[in-house]
Amino acid sequence: MADRIPPSGFICTDKPPGVTSHDVVADRRRELGIKAGHAGTLDPFATGLLIVLLGSATRLQRYVLGLPKTYVATARLGWRSSTGDRDGELTETGRVPDRLELPTGRILQTVPMTSAVRVGGERLYAKAHRGEVVRTPTREVEIHRADLVEATGGRATFEIECSSGTYVRTLVETLEDAYCEELRRTAIGSLGLPEPGAAEVIRPPAELVTHLPAIEVGAEDERRIRTGIRIEAPEGIDDDTGPVRLMRGGVLVAVARAHEGLLRTEVVLPVIE
Repeated sequence: MADRIPPSGFICTDKPPGVTSHDVVADRRRELGIKAGHAGTLDPFATGLLIVLLGSATRLQRYVLGLPKTYVATARLGWRSSTGDRDGELTETGRVPDRLELPTGRILQTVPMTSAVRVGGERLYAKAHRGEVVRTPTREVEIHRADLVEATGGRATFEIECSSGTYVRTLVETLEDAYCEELRRTAIGSLGLPEPGAAEVIRPPAELVTHLPAIEVGAEDERRIRTGIRIEAPEGIDDDTGPVRLMRGGVLVAVARAHEGLLRTEVVLPVIE
């Protein structure tokens, strides 16, 4: 008898170039026959870590999207791209930056026309496809570090750790005559790429949210949580704590927030039999 597919969990997969994140998720949905989503998209030209959420674990997406990301980005120097990456219209200028330094700390970025951000009810990339040019919003992001790894042959490679929502292509363009030729995501929070050649493994939902404070609950409290009854927030957990994970025996029961001394659940995971 074939192993039963778990009702929820996630896969850390290594997305190849030339396919969309939606394509990867759709493939896993067809293969496993269960609901699937992802925890942060990658551009088609980019490779690397894509977290595919399965079953009821798709409801945990909101707690993963905001985690910091780590990338390895290769800038092609002395060139410009209409999209900031290798898929755009490329122009050789021959002007190589004198200093190979990317900004760090809190910076403002202008959202590129190739992004999926909505302006006027429509995604920017749809407007760009029609040749429209509109004023795009700015957003504050944080670049925790941007280390130069290698510079040779008209290219510079950086390892970048940044906040969610950072446009690495736009960051590379701060070198002026440069565009992002290769982009590889290596980590989302503490989750990293699978070992090369390793089989994909469905991991339990609890491993998605290890960054949240944990509260261990007993059998009676678990029963109350699953029937919609709020339980008392333990000492040290208050309205300013943010989301917490409610655990029992290593299994994620729910994610909740404290409100006026009680824990109000936001997501309750099904019982795995």
